[in-house]
Amino acid sequence: MDILKKLGLKSNDSPPMYRKIPLDPELSKRVRLLALAGDETRIRILCFMFEYKEGCVSDIAESLNVSINTVSHHLRMMKDVGIFTTERMGTNICYRLLRDEFIDNLEKTICK
Repeated sequence: MDILKKLGLKSNDSPPMYRKIPLDPELSKRVRLLALAGDETRIRILCFMFEYKEGCVSDIAESLNVSINTVSHHLRMMKDVGIFTTERMGTNICYRLLRDEFIDNLEKTICK
């Protein structure tokens, strides 16, 4: 079927006008968050944090059966885009999940 017919247009009609979709800093942040969520280890870390709200690197690593270095690396990446805050407790670095609507929706999607 011809594209013009699909759009309900005749060959002499003007093409439909589409609204402009501007660059948006919030959209850019969501893109970075979704890219981060595209890794199995980070998904598992997020599921841990959705359940417990906070955790120290060593505890998360033990729970996921992943090395401390690996967990620390992934947590830093997610902290850099604003998913977590950190607090030093002695020799441990602990992360706390920062909730917003996007993170709430991400939780519904990945950790049922």
